[in-house]
Amino acid sequence: MSRLILIDAPIDDAAQIPLLTRHLDRDSLDSDEGEVLFERAGHNTHDVQRNTHKYFSYEEAVDEAGFGFFHGILLVVCGWANASDAVEILCVSFLLPTARCDLNLSSSDMGFLTASIFLGMMVGGYLWGYLADQRGRQKVLVISLTVNGVFGALASFAPWFWLFLILRFISGIGVGGSIPVIFSYFSEFQPRLKRGAMISALATFWMAGNILAAGLAWLVIPQTWLHFGLGGLDFQSWRVFVVLCSVPSLTSALIFKLAMPESPRFLMEAGLETEALLVFRRMFAFNNRGSLKTFPVRRLIVSSEKTERETRSSGTCTQRLFNLLKQGLAPIRQLFVGELASRSTCLVFIFYCISFGYYGLWMWFPELLKRAEDGGSPCANASRLQSLDNQSCYPVKTAVYMEGFLTAASSLPGNIFTILLMDVIGGKVLLCCSLLMSSVSVFLIYVVKTKAQSVLISCVFGGVSVVAWNALDVLGTELYPTPLRSSALGFFTGVGRVAAIMGNVVFGQLVDTNCVIPVLLVSALLLTGGITALRLPHTKQAELT
Repeated sequence: MSRLILIDAPIDDAAQIPLLTRHLDRDSLDSDEGEVLFERAGHNTHDVQRNTHKYFSYEEAVDEAGFGFFHGILLVVCGWANASDAVEILCVSFLLPTARCDLNLSSSDMGFLTASIFLGMMVGGYLWGYLADQRGRQKVLVISLTVNGVFGALASFAPWFWLFLILRFISGIGVGGSIPVIFSYFSEFQPRLKRGAMISALATFWMAGNILAAGLAWLVIPQTWLHFGLGGLDFQSWRVFVVLCSVPSLTSALIFKLAMPESPRFLMEAGLETEALLVFRRMFAFNNRGSLKTFPVRRLIVSSEKTERETRSSGTCTQRLFNLLKQGLAPIRQLFVGELASRSTCLVFIFYCISFGYYGLWMWFPELLKRAEDGGSPCANASRLQSLDNQSCYPVKTAVYMEGFLTAASSLPGNIFTILLMDVIGGKVLLCCSLLMSSVSVFLIYVVKTKAQSVLISCVFGGVSVVAWNALDVLGTELYPTPLRSSALGFFTGVGRVAAIMGNVVFGQLVDTNCVIPVLLVSALLLTGGITALRLPHTKQAELT
């Protein structure tokens, strides 16, 4: 249910947004002097008078706010948050070749370690997604990024494997919140015709985080002189690397806390019309710096959700607890009702297929490439049962980190491709083609015979699989309405984390005995996911509902 609201009330303190106060303060919105910023341009007076009594929808208000400098800042800030999640997830794969000796890890232990962060992401994904739909995107991003960074850094001080495992799990809870919420938050500032390209641009920062993690590993971990005693703990270079990997998350949380506004789409759905208008006006001020153009929006069509929430919050403590549990599970039920049911079923299966394949294989690339250093197929060498007692982690071989860096950088062409063509071709076509090509590239890992071929195929897989992830980011955002958007993305990423856990455990159990089985399984799943994607609706340049 929606209602029409005249925006003429004073702005309360909660609406203040530090990032934008340099251009427009709260008092200027209600004073005659403040109106000079917007309404004293003679050529635009007629437009202002004409729009005084017009009620603007969300899409109309976003279009009137313009596209420019504000969105550039937003892309960098949200991109840094997205990159920080990539760094935190992928840092484990880069420390395994060295940390396995200090923590006495078997291949099975390494599988459980890489799976631990995904288990945390599974728990955190839906929890944070639901809270973001209920309490706001910006608040949830601050908390989840902080949890990610703090516990990620604490893991570096863990002297035992089990403690390291627990801390990585808690860090994963934070990562699980920021990944789906950041895309909901970002998309709700974008005009319709720019949304696909901008979400694709945001997704490229995952590649940047991957490159950053690989580059840090290459620069830091081989420096075996970079260690010191800390009590009874020998703080090796790989532990320094873990600390450095937590810095992006912590800095991102600080930026969101001090500088970023709440999503205007969420504010309108929550019935917070005054705050939503303030965000739109400040977007306009940033995008039209140095101009006296008038922002024409004076009235908004907003939801009465705020009143409904207040009604639901009444009752005894037991009733409120029951209602909270019921409300928390309600979005899942809504995803599988009516016209949303078929697309939700398809996305559950697609997220499972790509997550099992990508994370199951990608997290093990450094280890597989290390085992191919003497030549031959990674699986051929991995299938020869190896004893950790006969393997040495020192001196650190830098080739595996250089190859990890190249594999991470291989995503660049795929990211550029999606930015240019997402709004032209559409997410559905890109998703199908990418999954089918990823399936073929994974199958070729089984066929290759040399180390160079293994690295080349790994790069091909990185380049084509990133297109599927970017397409899913766009489709997941555009297929669901605002009240369900973050919950839906959180739920689907939770399904993906289950698949990622299974993929890492399967690789950990079979990498020493018969890694051909998980490799061919990944290829088959990616093929099936690509075929399933044909059933999804087209969303090219669709309006957000």
